[in-house]
Amino acid sequence: MLFRSGFFDFLSSLGLVSKIVLLTLVLFSIGSWAIILYKWRFFRALETSDQRFLKAFSRYEYPLEASRDVHLHKDSAVVAIYVEVARCYQLDGNGERPKLAIESLGSGGDGLPTQQYVERVLAHAIQEQINKTESYLPFLATTGNITPFVGLLGTVLGIIDAFREIGVQGTASISAVAPGVAEALVATAAGLFTAIPAVIAYNYFLSRVHSMAFRMDRFAIELTNALEMRGIREGAGQP
Repeated sequence: MLFRSGFFDFLSSLGLVSKIVLLTLVLFSIGSWAIILYKWRFFRALETSDQRFLKAFSRYEYPLEASRDVHLHKDSAVVAIYVEVARCYQLDGNGERPKLAIESLGSGGDGLPTQQYVERVLAHAIQEQINKTESYLPFLATTGNITPFVGLLGTVLGIIDAFREIGVQGTASISAVAPGVAEALVATAAGLFTAIPAVIAYNYFLSRVHSMAFRMDRFAIELTNALEMRGIREGAGQP
C-alpha cells in the first residue's frame, strides 16, 4: 500500500511541487471546516432566536409593543428588521415613543412615516441580514470549485515526474511506474476530499439563507399589515 512505509515517510518522498499542492489543499480544508462549524452554530442560534421572538411577537396586541423584548433576542435576523421599523417610529428599548424627529423620517403630515418609507426600510434591512448570513459562503464555493483542479494539477505534475524517472531508469516496468503514478493520484484524492464537504456545506447553508429570507419576508408582510390594520397611533402611543 501507498502508506505502508508510514505517512511521514510518504510525505518526505514527495517532490517540492507535490508538497506545495498538498499544503495548499490542507489549508483550504482547514479553512472550509472552520467555516462549516461556525456557520452551523450561527444558523442554529439565529433560527432559535427567530422562533422565540416570533412567538413573543404574536402575544402582543399592538405590533410596536414587542420592542420591549428585542434585547432578549439579539441573534435574531427577524429582530434586526423589526428594530429598523421601530426606529422609524422612534421607539426606545422600553417601547416608549419619545418626540418624533419628523425631518429625518420621510414622514407624512401627521408626523408618522409613510408606508412606502417603512417598506424601503424593511427591504434594506432584509438585504443587510441576507448579506450577513452569506458571509464566508463564497470561500466554501471557491474551495469546492478550485480544489479539484489544484489536486489535478498536482497529479499531472506527479505523472510528469514519474515518466521522467522512467526515462532516467530506462525501463517501463510496472514496478517502476506504479509508485510514481500512485503518489501523483494522491493529489487528486486530496482535492476531492477537500472539495466535496465544501460543496455540500455551501448548498446546505445556501438553503438555510433562502429559508431565513423567506421567514423575514413573511414577517415583514405580517408587520406592515399589522401596523396598517391595527392602527399605528395606538401602538405608538399617539393620542
